[in-house]
Amino acid sequence: MTRPGRLDVGLRAEVRVQPTPEAAAEDCAAWLATACARTLAGADRFSIALSGGSMARLLFPRLARDPWATRFDWPAWSVYFSDERACPPDDENSNYYQTRVALLDHVPIAPANMHRMKAEEADLDRAAAEYSSLLAQTLPPSMTGAPRLDCILLGLGENGHTASLFPGTRSLDVTDRWATRGRADRPPYERITLTFPTLNAGGSVGFFVTGASKGAALRATAAGTTSASRVNPTGGTLTWFLDKAAASAAGD
Repeated sequence: MTRPGRLDVGLRAEVRVQPTPEAAAEDCAAWLATACARTLAGADRFSIALSGGSMARLLFPRLARDPWATRFDWPAWSVYFSDERACPPDDENSNYYQTRVALLDHVPIAPANMHRMKAEEADLDRAAAEYSSLLAQTLPPSMTGAPRLDCILLGLGENGHTASLFPGTRSLDVTDRWATRGRADRPPYERITLTFPTLNAGGSVGFFVTGASKGAALRATAAGTTSASRVNPTGGTLTWFLDKAAASAAGD
């Protein structure tokens, strides 16, 4: 089922609930196809920030095969990342690696249009600064001055983090950079992440969340007490894609 509107626990956004994780991924794919087509109706490229995790397992393989593969103008895509773990780009923990294997290796996006975070570098502060500069140089400014991505896909951790914006870390308060060094509560601990000004400058921002284990994080996000609750696009839209297990657990 699809239930647009507000979830009972009060998420301030459009909330779409489907019976299974697979159905939620299909719904997210349809939303993404619409966002891409809408952007390309008035522009020659579509900029998007991707994440790993459940999206790499459930969503990206769908995008890479029919019928979805033929719905996208892949050569027009400019791919960025919401965050990255401090590991080589061929490590299975790498968001870039997960995304490449599930999607990027199977669609005609030019390598020059894939902008990965170089989190394998020894100096993560410099790597984050370089990514921040890349965003500013390759994306148009939003009304707030932050680089504007046409679309951003995000997940939600059980502790309420999104991207690599973990509770109690310095990255939460960075407002003068578009990417910064992050610190996770599990290995690999060191990260690079987009900052809230960048996330909130996105045109279409979507959270993909499945499983009953995310119920408490959804409730806390609705209450405004998690990192993810600080994602509130200025001049853009926010949509949550949930499966029934996550939505039901959030309402318990």
